[in-house]
Amino acid sequence: HVQLVESGGGSVQAGGSLRLSCVASAYTVRSYCMGWFRQAPGKEREEVATISRDGETTYADSVKGRFTISKDNAQNTLNLQMNSAKPEDSAMYYCAGQWSYPCTNEWTFWGQGTQVTVS
Repeated sequence: HVQLVESGGGSVQAGGSLRLSCVASAYTVRSYCMGWFRQAPGKEREEVATISRDGETTYADSVKGRFTISKDNAQNTLNLQMNSAKPEDSAMYYCAGQWSYPCTNEWTFWGQGTQVTVS
């Protein structure tokens, strides 16, 4: 069955950088739309960034120009480079996948999450 496993979370000072990764099994990262979401305590889950099969990307306004989503097809991994981190970026970050390759709003697979804390 499909598994998505995130890593790379941790604590960083404001202005610093983190790189999140999501390794997929039983699922080919390059073939489908994937995304990163986040949820802070007491807040709704927020879509952070998506990337389609063809490499088209979307970003939440709050992270545009600071975060970059990418795929490493050789490693079957989805990445999120977080630069110029802000305290409001603190949240649990989740990797998600779907069976579509232009992106839709139907996310089928989720990772267990990785915590990011910016202070």
